[in-house]
Amino acid sequence: MKEKIKKLFNYFLIGIFAVIPLAVIIQILFFVKNLLADLVRFVYGYADSTTYTVLFLILSSAVLISIGHKLAEEGRFWMIALIDRVMDRIPFLSTIYRVLKKVIDMFSSQNQTVAKEVVYVEYPKEGIWVPAYVTNHFADKYVLFIPTSPNPTSGFTIIVSKEKIIKSQMNIEEATSFIVSVGVDYDKVSELQKLP
Repeated sequence: MKEKIKKLFNYFLIGIFAVIPLAVIIQILFFVKNLLADLVRFVYGYADSTTYTVLFLILSSAVLISIGHKLAEEGRFWMIALIDRVMDRIPFLSTIYRVLKKVIDMFSSQNQTVAKEVVYVEYPKEGIWVPAYVTNHFADKYVLFIPTSPNPTSGFTIIVSKEKIIKSQMNIEEATSFIVSVGVDYDKVSELQKLP
């Protein structure tokens, strides 16, 4: 009887872990749906007209598509550059805005100018290797962001000498997938052999 309960509990846990990615995606979809529903309610409550609400949503979607297109094609858009200049003049908010923008750019698949490459570094002590994003470098010193699993947006920023890192063939997306999957999604077995 005890073995049967243990086996059922094991199956239960396997089922939970199998459903977690789907549950996360559903939560994200509900979040986006609620955000859009709140926006529609706000616009409709303000204008009290379905026509104005639909026109507002079409116009705002067209503006966002245009901004995305300009940024993807040219790397700049005058309205975003203007907002950047205004935000740079506001104390305290300028720091938050600049940091958030760089972090979002780092994890964006379109713009990988902040995170330049993926490397391995011994952290938190010798003999323990972790993947890290190179966010900057000066001469022989590298600034690394070491993300934590399973949430790659939190982690540690460290500065190390060039000889303390081993370059990886992973791109930003593969490294992020490795971190989010807590190591399950990792196909760079040849790189493991290079780590001392």
